[in-house]
Amino acid sequence: MNELATDPVRNLQRLVRCASVTPADDGALAALRAMLEPMGFRCLDARFTDADTPAIDNLLATRGSSGPHLAFAGHTDVVPPGDLADWRHPPFEGRIENGELFGRGAVDMKGGIACFTAALTRLHARGALPEGRISLLITGDEEGPAVNGTVKLLRFAEERALRFDACLVGEPTNPEALGDMVKIGRRGSLSGTLRLLGRQGHVAYPHLASNPMRALEPVLAALHRPLDAGNEAFQPSNLEITAIDTGNASTNVVPARVSLRFNIRFNDHWTGATLRAEIERRIDAALAGGAIGRETEWREPVSDCFRTEPGALTESISAAVEEVTGRRPALSTSGGTSDARFIKNHCAVVEFGLVGRTMHMADERVALTDLETLTAIYETFIARWFAAHA
Repeated sequence: MNELATDPVRNLQRLVRCASVTPADDGALAALRAMLEPMGFRCLDARFTDADTPAIDNLLATRGSSGPHLAFAGHTDVVPPGDLADWRHPPFEGRIENGELFGRGAVDMKGGIACFTAALTRLHARGALPEGRISLLITGDEEGPAVNGTVKLLRFAEERALRFDACLVGEPTNPEALGDMVKIGRRGSLSGTLRLLGRQGHVAYPHLASNPMRALEPVLAALHRPLDAGNEAFQPSNLEITAIDTGNASTNVVPARVSLRFNIRFNDHWTGATLRAEIERRIDAALAGGAIGRETEWREPVSDCFRTEPGALTESISAAVEEVTGRRPALSTSGGTSDARFIKNHCAVVEFGLVGRTMHMADERVALTDLETLTAIYETFIARWFAAHA
């Protein structure tokens, strides 16, 4: 059965056919385990849960017992497919059409896992797997709350005396074509809910009420003022209002409160604490002298901003991409968050994977040629990274 693992297309079909919508696993980790164990990987299942979130299945697979230690991190869970009528082919079938493989998770990010596994299997078949240690950290909770996934899996590894020298995350990092971009960091993410508090009343007697909606204009203006101008390493920070709600179903009642939900993506100009303080200050200034009260609820935990400094890891992946594709990738901190935000507390981490144009969309799909190219990049990267640490 492991002969199939040299082929990233077949690997991906096996994974896509598991309907692993968070928190379900549906056999995805067992399929991966079957690919890895014949190469001598020791595979440990790690199921985590707590009182408030669903149980999640994770996998820690390690080969080797000493020497430089390279990790690959990824997730087998996927977002829901949405309306099946929007799909050209069933989202968990792995159908191939016109040189593309369709399926939920094909790009984000079962494709990256399929290619890294194929790269390992090809190296193993040639007797070329480097001396040292290789681990795969695979979670089923990246698309969900991220509570019972990578954070606890890293702790699980530490309890077994595993320390990593570097990690590659196989997220889809390329905007248009393989070779575009390596992610070497991410802006932080901070979410909150602001409630503006007034007094309910009849709209015909506004003097007896206090409408919190009247405070929206100055508050929104304050929140939407630029936070910073960015810098050479990071885009400017941005705050986006994602929902406004009064909970009011009537047209002749002044609402007692209005809630605003927002998310901020922030660069290294801020920490979570200094950013919270700035937002609180802006809100207070906007409401000063008025009759509207407020309360702010901050969502925890905060995802910190981070950046991996150029070095052996960034050079190994950049050189591998250039060797295979002829293109030198940009080193970027753009985009959203990923589980790299947890891994950076343990070792240097970068991200490189497939083209992300169709991720989270109906008809998510990947070109078969890209699967082959990414497998070759991963093979070259593994060899280069271990050569740099010989």
